[in-house]
Amino acid sequence: MTFSEWQALSPAAAAREVRRRVETLLPPKQRRPVIAALPDEDALAAGFAAAPPGSPLRGVPYLLKDLFDVAGLPTFAGSTFLPEVRPAAARDGAIVRALREAGAVFAGKTHLFEFAWGLTGENPHYGDCERPGFPGRTSGGSSSGSAAAVAAGIVPLAIGTDTGGSIRAPAAFCGLYGFRGVPRHPWIADAFPLASSFDTAGWFTQTASDLRAALTALGGLERSGRTPRGCVLELPGLDPEVAEAFRIAAARLASPADTATREALLAGFSGAAAHYGVLASSESWKVHSAWADRWRDRYSSALRERLDRARAITPAAFAAAAQGAAALRSCWADYFQAYDFLVLPATPCAALAKAELTPANRIRMLDLTAPASLAGAPVLTMPVPLPSGLTAGLQIIANHSQSPVFDWALQDIEANDQRFG
Repeated sequence: MTFSEWQALSPAAAAREVRRRVETLLPPKQRRPVIAALPDEDALAAGFAAAPPGSPLRGVPYLLKDLFDVAGLPTFAGSTFLPEVRPAAARDGAIVRALREAGAVFAGKTHLFEFAWGLTGENPHYGDCERPGFPGRTSGGSSSGSAAAVAAGIVPLAIGTDTGGSIRAPAAFCGLYGFRGVPRHPWIADAFPLASSFDTAGWFTQTASDLRAALTALGGLERSGRTPRGCVLELPGLDPEVAEAFRIAAARLASPADTATREALLAGFSGAAAHYGVLASSESWKVHSAWADRWRDRYSSALRERLDRARAITPAAFAAAAQGAAALRSCWADYFQAYDFLVLPATPCAALAKAELTPANRIRMLDLTAPASLAGAPVLTMPVPLPSGLTAGLQIIANHSQSPVFDWALQDIEANDQRFG
C-alpha cells in the first residue's frame, strides 16, 4: 500500500491493518528481529485519529529505528542494556515530533544491528533480520528492521540512520528507495549516536513517488528549471551481474565520467574505507568508554572486538586518517564545482547469505559508501533489479540535502515506472 492508499483508511481500519500486516507478512521467526515495540490497536487508532487534517503525511504509518527516543518507551539501540546506563527520554525525539507535525503516525520501533555498528542484519540478542522473500539472506544494516518492514509491506515508511551506509546497504539489498540526510541535523542530534560526525537520519519507501512525498513534506525539495549535470562512476570490485545492472540503470541518469574526472575521483576515494573506519571507530569508543568495561559481558563478541580495536587507535593513526579524509573532501569540493551529482553503486553484491557476512565483504561495501560518509553528503539510493530476482542499488550523491537533483531523479522514475530499472 502506498501513502495515498493508507490515507484513504479510517483510523480504526488503519490500526487494524498495521496489526494484521505485522502478524501475516512477517514469518513468526522474523517478528522479533524486525519489531522492537508495537503499540496496541487502540493506541494506534488514537494516533491515526490525531493526525492533523490536511497535513502532507496525514495517516501514513511509519516505523522508527530504535536509536530514536519516544516518550514512554525505552531505547535499546539493538543492545540488551542501554536503558540501564542511559536515562529514559522525557520527550519524543526531534524527528518524531517533525513526523507528527507532518501527519505521519508512529506505529512502532524496529530492531537494528547492535548499537548500529554494522552493515548487516545480524543481531545475536534478537535474531538476524532477513531480506523479505529470500530466507537466509541478510536485509543489510544497521537499519535492518526498518528496511525489512517496508520491504515486507508492513508500513510504507520507516525511519533509519546512516553513518557508513546503514540506509544505503539495506535499501539496495531489500529493493527499496532510501534517503540519507546530513550529519548534525536536529533529527539525528538527539538520537543515540554511533559516531556523531558521520551519523545521519533518513528513511525508506517502496516507491519513488512515496519517497518524493516524504522528501517534500520533511525536507523541502528544491526544484530546478534545468537538467542537473552529473557523472557515473563504476567503482571496482562489483559482482559481474551487479556491474552490468548498475551500468544499465545509471545510464538513465548520466554518462560515465570522462577519463580525467574518473582518475581524480578514484585517487581521491582511495583509502576512504580505512579512513572512515579509524575516524568513526574513535568517535564510537568515546560514546561507549564510560561503560564498555563494566558492561563488557553484555556486548556481543563482535562489538567487544570492535571496541577493543577502537580503544587501541593511536593519535598518529587518527591524524593520518583525518588527513586522508580532508583530502577526500577537497576532491569532492572540486567535483561539485563542475557537477551537480555523482552516481555510484550502493553495494557490490546482492543480499548476502549468512556465511558471506565476512569482514572482507564489509570492506567491499564500505569502499562504495565511505566516500559520501566522509563528505557528509546526502544520498538518494535507488533499487537496481538483478536477473536473480534479488536487487542491488545505486547512490545519487549531491552536495546539499535540498538539492534539485533528488526531485529531478525521482520525477524521472515516476514518469517511467514505479520500480527503478
